[in-house]
Amino acid sequence: MEIVSAIKDALGMAFAMFWDVLWPLVLGFGLSAIVQVFVSHKTMARLLGDDSPRSITLATLFGVASSSCSYAAVALARSIFRKGASFTSAMVFEIASTNLVIELGIILIVLLGWQFAASEFLGGIVMVILIALIFRLTLTPRLVRLAKEHADRGRLGRMEGHAAMDMSVQGGSFVSRLFSGRGFTGVSHLFVMDWASVWVDITGGFLVAGALAAWVPDRFWHDVFLSGNPTLAKIEGPLVGPLVAIISFVCSVGNVPLAAVLWKGGISFGGVVSFIFADLIILPILDIYRKYYGGKVALYILGTFYVTMAAAGYIVELLFEALGIIPTNRNVGVITEGPQWNYTSVLNIVFLAIAAALVLRFFRTGGPAMLAMMDTPEEEMDHHHHEHGMEPGHHTA
Repeated sequence: MEIVSAIKDALGMAFAMFWDVLWPLVLGFGLSAIVQVFVSHKTMARLLGDDSPRSITLATLFGVASSSCSYAAVALARSIFRKGASFTSAMVFEIASTNLVIELGIILIVLLGWQFAASEFLGGIVMVILIALIFRLTLTPRLVRLAKEHADRGRLGRMEGHAAMDMSVQGGSFVSRLFSGRGFTGVSHLFVMDWASVWVDITGGFLVAGALAAWVPDRFWHDVFLSGNPTLAKIEGPLVGPLVAIISFVCSVGNVPLAAVLWKGGISFGGVVSFIFADLIILPILDIYRKYYGGKVALYILGTFYVTMAAAGYIVELLFEALGIIPTNRNVGVITEGPQWNYTSVLNIVFLAIAAALVLRFFRTGGPAMLAMMDTPEEEMDHHHHEHGMEPGHHTA
């Protein structure tokens, strides 16, 4: 009976966190889909051919305008690298795609507060600058050759088909494309495909966070994160945060609920920031790097990304501390109070209706066939589009 009660408590906590961020999830993925409708993957690869400041800036902007799914970001980074983008630009795109996207910021504001959203966007920019500098100093032509040789073998990871689908709508002004039938179809397809690509991580994130919040006592977290010594906690946090992320197996926006549990447990502000950054080095994605680029390059990515994520955590914490805006309240409302009938519930109902309209459009315009190709190898996707007289991934619905 105690086991059943414990499971019930964990599931109840997971649902409470999910209910609290449901409308931000729908809003974020909707806005992300609207932005993605206007960005062509072919244009991305053409403009990111070197590691100049211009290419790095464009890679960052393209990342902001992409899906937040870590697996899709990693697959798309390899795709544009194979098509001519520089390795540095491809990695910068990954970082921006998973840390500077709309939906992540909205969820952070709702679940943890505006300071965490601001730290994520500032830290994301810091990471882009740091990784560009580190790669400029340490990335050798031999490593790039190894990465290219392995990438061109086309080994499967995850979401290659999703990454190869360019559902951008071309022709006409922004407003005319957005409110056209093609625009509505494109947004609906991107909305559903993005949800399909991250639902496992989101579900896993809430379940893990719910279990930890319900089962692990605060004393354990306080001891792990050295909460009794604020100075040591600030030193330890950004170093430990990415390590916790690596073994959590949770990525994309699914790591935000777990970040809330860690913050309530006593990890430093910089530790939370570096934990959220580290969804690009969780164990399953490290294995994909190995498949995509080879073992040596995968280790290089792990090392440089870890250093960059930890450094960004330190920089953000020092800056926010100097400005006096680090939150002092560690009570995450949804964990301590649970779901209630308030504006959140009303907004959830409204945005669920919007989501239903997009899903209906998706099913009425050939969406399921595209959904079935999400894990199709990139070469097969290109062949499919050529057979139908289309440029790879170009959206014509």
